[in-house]
Amino acid sequence: MKNILVTGGAGFIGSAFVRHMVAEHPEYNIIVYDKMTYAGNLDNLLPVSDEPNYRFEQGDIAHRETVKRVFGDHDIDTVVNFAAESHVDRSILSPDAFVHSNAVGVHILLDESRQFGIERFLQVSTDEVYGDIEPGTFSLEDDPFLPNSPYAASKAAGELMVRAYHITHGLNTIVTRGSNTFGPYQYPEKLMPFFITEAIDDRSLPVYGDGKQVRDWLYVDDHALGVATALFNGEPGQAYNIAGEHQEENINVTHRILDLLDKPDTLIKHVPDREGHDLRYAMNCDKLRTLGWQRQHTFDEAVEATVRWYQDNEWWWRKIKTGEYLEYYKRQYAARLAAADGV
Repeated sequence: MKNILVTGGAGFIGSAFVRHMVAEHPEYNIIVYDKMTYAGNLDNLLPVSDEPNYRFEQGDIAHRETVKRVFGDHDIDTVVNFAAESHVDRSILSPDAFVHSNAVGVHILLDESRQFGIERFLQVSTDEVYGDIEPGTFSLEDDPFLPNSPYAASKAAGELMVRAYHITHGLNTIVTRGSNTFGPYQYPEKLMPFFITEAIDDRSLPVYGDGKQVRDWLYVDDHALGVATALFNGEPGQAYNIAGEHQEENINVTHRILDLLDKPDTLIKHVPDREGHDLRYAMNCDKLRTLGWQRQHTFDEAVEATVRWYQDNEWWWRKIKTGEYLEYYKRQYAARLAAADGV
């Protein structure tokens, strides 16, 4: 392992992994490959942009010729695939892009990895492949897939292709499944950065339904460390859950954000729920712990650090919340907020 291609490395979790690897493992060359869609942002990589073991290439994982060129130009021997369309709401509005990146793109990466003799291929996946689970239960790595959104279904499809290449071609593969991740540099369409930045501007926070959907909250740096642990120590063909081990209802997280910002609860607007909204995710991550991973941050510490980061870094997010972002916001929330107001 010497030249590691990190696809989707300019995105939220991918860039956290890149920052970790560049800083902690100077013996490896980290080559970021990113399509630079709306969620890709080179500002996420500014902390490592001048480091000698960092390189950047722009491209689509579903474009075979570009993938082939980058593999050859950089003598790639390891692939860590973060590249994905990842927002459930967008997958309901426009599912085609999710199939393109999360299934077709994964296949092309795997096929080129096979042809180039890649030493290890790590696929970054999600707890959403398990679907909605009952209170008091925890998903294990061998549980069946029961995806309920186009996003989750496309990630499950990518995982099954990874399995097929391991079984059929003997490719050395690892899968990680992360829980609901939050932290600095997260595109402000996801709950925590969305509500933090909206609340800073005293705008309404559209909470889906009663807000009692339960998520297992994982700080992004802990997620990145979990991926690195699986990359270095995981067994070929295995999957590893990366869990935050802190379950919290969305409405409680919303109140916590408002408290930290000293904003009133009257900003909360309960709006019609989204289609097929899973009520609860939670995973057991004992398997990853046997490889030496453990969380470094408590939930309360991480939420406060996240809120303060968005307060201190308006330069990063204000320029994002324009143009395409505003069009998406209108499509997703305008009618719901109007319904909540009785308009």
